[in-house]
Amino acid sequence: MAVKSPSTPSAPTPQPLSFPAATFAKLSPGPYLQAHLQPSSPSSPSIRPNGRLPNEFRPPTVHTGSLTHASGSAVVRVGDTAVVCGVRGEILLARDVPNYRVFGAQGQHPDNRRGEGSSGAEKEKEGRTKKDKEQLAELGLLVPNLELATGCSPAFLPENPPSTLAQSLSQRILTLLHISELISLDDLRIWYTPDPSSSSPSPSIGHADDDDDDKMEGMQEEDEQQQQQQTPEVKAFWTLYIDILFISLDGNPFDAAWAAVLAALKDTLLPRAWWDADRQMVLWSDLRAEAKKLTLRHFPVASTFAVFEGKSGGDGVGLGGKKKKKTTWVLADPDLFEEGLCWEDVTVVVDQEGEGEGEEDGVGMQVLRVEKGGGGTVGIGEMKELVQLAAGSWQEWKTALGS
Repeated sequence: MAVKSPSTPSAPTPQPLSFPAATFAKLSPGPYLQAHLQPSSPSSPSIRPNGRLPNEFRPPTVHTGSLTHASGSAVVRVGDTAVVCGVRGEILLARDVPNYRVFGAQGQHPDNRRGEGSSGAEKEKEGRTKKDKEQLAELGLLVPNLELATGCSPAFLPENPPSTLAQSLSQRILTLLHISELISLDDLRIWYTPDPSSSSPSPSIGHADDDDDDKMEGMQEEDEQQQQQQTPEVKAFWTLYIDILFISLDGNPFDAAWAAVLAALKDTLLPRAWWDADRQMVLWSDLRAEAKKLTLRHFPVASTFAVFEGKSGGDGVGLGGKKKKKTTWVLADPDLFEEGLCWEDVTVVVDQEGEGEGEEDGVGMQVLRVEKGGGGTVGIGEMKELVQLAAGSWQEWKTALGS
């Protein structure tokens, strides 16, 4: 009789090790991002962890006039990146500018310029614009200051000096303000034209038998002196202090900061100011109805892209969903998580050449500035596609700002 051996219990089937998505992102951020951009199924589109396509921007929201004690203000939110910008106008007297008359910052009063249709008007306007651009930079009338507030990101701790990022962003914004010729110097000049009735000619003292030639020469000298006294001159300037504060930072700080500056300047009202010859000082009106809106001559918009390089083989996805025989992806408007994994970035600043021209697919667009850092993945072909994407972002920002 056979004896049955006791049955051995079977070992449980091992379960595959799995982590929540947040844990996977912290332990292996690169493979986590690549797993989203390079799905296992070829028919599945590349979707970033934040749910956007590689060439998709975050929708912006803009609120203006949020600060009651500023000349102009705006709050801009792009995803989880939120920026507050306030513009404050202060008076700079011309007599306080060193060597003011030496480098000829007087300019020409708008009433004394040639008409648009007159001969040589365009050439005169071009020369005046170039000179005003130089004087605007020399006088330092635009003063941006950017601050990354404590709590906007875990990387910024209290009681620390201004970070390198904050200083570089401030300088980039200042450079773009001058390059784009966004603000006209005419809006910042405070003119003074002497009253002709206040300058009466001095009585001439002479004998009855003076020659007529002497009388004519005396009258000509008096006319020249009176004309010089009545020539308009610049007595002061408005200096615009542009304060930018990040209350939340989730990547792509430059685009958000520049959009906040653009919105705040568009909202800026400068009081009516004039020179009081008796008091030798500038006076201004507190009436909002008399204030003058700051005119923005252009509407430049910045769009930033980051390049992510995967580590394993396979096909990558480039701009427009095109398949590429390498594991690189160009990501529009990167968030903070994506920025930490990308070593190459490109910022394209575009503006439309004129109102009424085509706005689709970059038609009528001009590139004002390109900033590029890191590797060499983005070439001429990719840059053309980035300009087209930046043109689409320009239209989105124009709609958000109500321009």
